[in-house]
Amino acid sequence: MNSMRPHLPLNALRAFEASARHLSFTRAGLELKVTQAAVSQQVRMLEDWLGTPLFKRLPRGLGLTDEARAILPVLSDAFTRIEAVLKQCEGGHVREVLTIGVVGTFAVGWLMPRLKLFRDAHPFVDLRLLTNNNLVDLAAEGLDFAIRFGEGGWPVTENTLLFDAPLSVLCAPDIARRLGTPEDLTKETLLRSYRTDEWLKWFEVARLEPWTISGPIFDSSRLMVEAAMQGAGIALAPARMFQSELQLGTLARPFEVEVRTGSYWLTWLKSRPLSPAMRLFQDWVLHEAASSSC
Repeated sequence: MNSMRPHLPLNALRAFEASARHLSFTRAGLELKVTQAAVSQQVRMLEDWLGTPLFKRLPRGLGLTDEARAILPVLSDAFTRIEAVLKQCEGGHVREVLTIGVVGTFAVGWLMPRLKLFRDAHPFVDLRLLTNNNLVDLAAEGLDFAIRFGEGGWPVTENTLLFDAPLSVLCAPDIARRLGTPEDLTKETLLRSYRTDEWLKWFEVARLEPWTISGPIFDSSRLMVEAAMQGAGIALAPARMFQSELQLGTLARPFEVEVRTGSYWLTWLKSRPLSPAMRLFQDWVLHEAASSSC
């Protein structure tokens, strides 16, 4: 005689999970496209298998027993995970989610205009983008990659150079028309980033004696240049990230002088092995960075 316990009743587990969420066999039956009687029968089968009741039959609906309360969250999470994995395999192709944290200026000024190229080349990678102001924790935020601005010396990550992004003076066209030489900046409001030495470095390259700057401080070059386009002052930002605005004439670059304070880097945790989707994005973004001039 076979004394082995019967196999796990998967249909009964599904019927229980739906019934427990709805606290109703009828609504569970509607969700699962079976009759109320079929759901009730499956639940009784599971109760027999477990040797314990899972529902309290109340005058109006159902109540959960302590055992049911313990089982439900684990079971719901399992079904959610199973559904997510199955969706990745729809259409005969395995889909991968790729989560990238991107400094906002790079996201808007360089990456977004090229996203369709990546999507067309790799339609089975589900790309998720999170923007930041260059302060990022890949492990805590669950990121596969982060694209950052700086010198590339972050110790816990692998850091691959994308390209340099020297800073230029950028402002509204009407302000640019009254700037004949760099010395004319002494009469203007200079907008600042949280990196306090950028204007001082630009002054040095432009051979200007530095002066005290008291303009507003921004944590995003994108916001700072938006303020500059609206006439709030003059920004110092990577012109390469604002080519569209410069070409449209909504932004002007009055001087050729520029200063290098950092570059854009593709970074990922040293402890993180590259997944197939990560390798695809890495190859793609490095190729785009090498072949693009703006």
